Amino acid sequence: MKRLLAATLVLAIVGAAAIARADDKPNPTGTWKWTMTFNNQSRDVTLKLKLDGDKLTGAMLGRDGKENPIQDATFKDAAVSFKVVRERNGTKMTSTYTGTVSGDSIKGKITFERDGNPQSRDWEAKRAKD
Repeated sequence: MKRLLAATLVLAIVGAAAIARADDKPNPTGTWKWTMTFNNQSRDVTLKLKLDGDKLTGAMLGRDGKENPIQDATFKDAAVSFKVVRERNGTKMTSTYTGTVSGDSIKGKITFERDGNPQSRDWEAKRAKD
């Protein structure tokens, strides 16, 4: 009886540890926020991501509050990647975001072209608490 009880207890502890590890697995789903600075002007950025199986979808909120869908989104082994295409004054601009999800943060690089020159910047987003 004691052995059965001890074995049950061990299995319960191992099962709980496995569940805790599964919960610790990086997950990009949620609302992410950060502040970007361009030309001495700061702008708050909001990104919504949703992982469904292995398909990542989402949208970035524009200055006008409208959602701009992300494109070519991937998520694998904590690495996130997507593109955002914006149009301003008839010109399309594409920014490529790459990063690593760790807990409630994403850290990475944004690459884009400005005046015909490739540029990159660091970005770090924090998961918004609902």
